[in-house]
Amino acid sequence: MPPPETMYCAQQINIPPELPDVLKQFTKAAIKTQPRDVLQWATDYFSALSKGQNQPVKERLEMPVATQKTDTGLTPGLLKILHKQFAPKEIITKEELLQKWKDLCLPIEQLDTILALGNFSENINWMQFSALGCSALGGTIISALKHACEILTEDPEGGAAQIPFDTFQSLYTYLAHLDGEIPKEQIDSFLHSLEEYA
Repeated sequence: MPPPETMYCAQQINIPPELPDVLKQFTKAAIKTQPRDVLQWATDYFSALSKGQNQPVKERLEMPVATQKTDTGLTPGLLKILHKQFAPKEIITKEELLQKWKDLCLPIEQLDTILALGNFSENINWMQFSALGCSALGGTIISALKHACEILTEDPEGGAAQIPFDTFQSLYTYLAHLDGEIPKEQIDSFLHSLEEYA
């Protein structure tokens, strides 16, 4: 076996010109996302980059909020990452969701809880799962819908976070029915009063 080629100077090392930009973008993404397991997250980041898919990157660094359950790992920013990855599909598989969940280093127990609460099987309605994910952040149905609007909106950051009324109606009805304590008349009355503004 021939001896390995000896490097005598830096000029012998060929660095692709795009490497510094790739590493700079990766570093910024890691700082914004703050993954629990950097190696697992980096694997998904570069895999998505190589396939031209949405990378698991938060839009901005999230500061801890007093009402946000930071110990669970689930945040609005992480839900928005999942939404970007799954939004083109109406139905996703449990296997796809589990893989992306693991890539974001989120606790599997929390995924199992949300899946059980929504009584999801192998095929999962993404919008319903997303609504339950928003409710898992804590608070009321209204606060869950506020998170959902902020995740689903196409308005610029700091804007009104508007979503189509049909989408809001669908999410509210789903969460209210799961709650089980809100009478149908109250659901209908609430939606009717909002429809006048929409």
